[in-house]
Amino acid sequence: MSEKFEQISLKPGFMKHNGGVLFRNISENEYEFKSTINENHLNAAGITHGGYLSALVDAGAGTAAYRSADNAPCVTISLDLKFIGASKIGDEITGNVKILKKTKTLVFLFCELKCNNKIITSASGVWKILKVKPSDLGPGG
Repeated sequence: MSEKFEQISLKPGFMKHNGGVLFRNISENEYEFKSTINENHLNAAGITHGGYLSALVDAGAGTAAYRSADNAPCVTISLDLKFIGASKIGDEITGNVKILKKTKTLVFLFCELKCNNKIITSASGVWKILKVKPSDLGPGG
């Protein structure tokens, strides 16, 4: 089921402004996404800002939740992050998502961000599956 990466940051907003996210399905319960670190992603210490890594996990894992929920809109309920390592400008960050459980209304998942084959961030989260059409969410929804 492995597909080529596709750009998912198509609408104007934070992730598109920050370089976008490439995404692909690996299997029914596994997904992968990636982004390349640029100067805008750095903190004062010259490494990737934790806020950017958080946003990257939220976007990539959120897309995995969306796809696992048959493309129903999903919103983040909780996201627990552990910052384990660092990355710098020019590094490619790859996220791997595993859907742990899906109910009629919730998606539970685990995500790891890797850089140079080392884990730099791990996360677990819960997404709420909304029973509305994306057009009901308003602009950018």
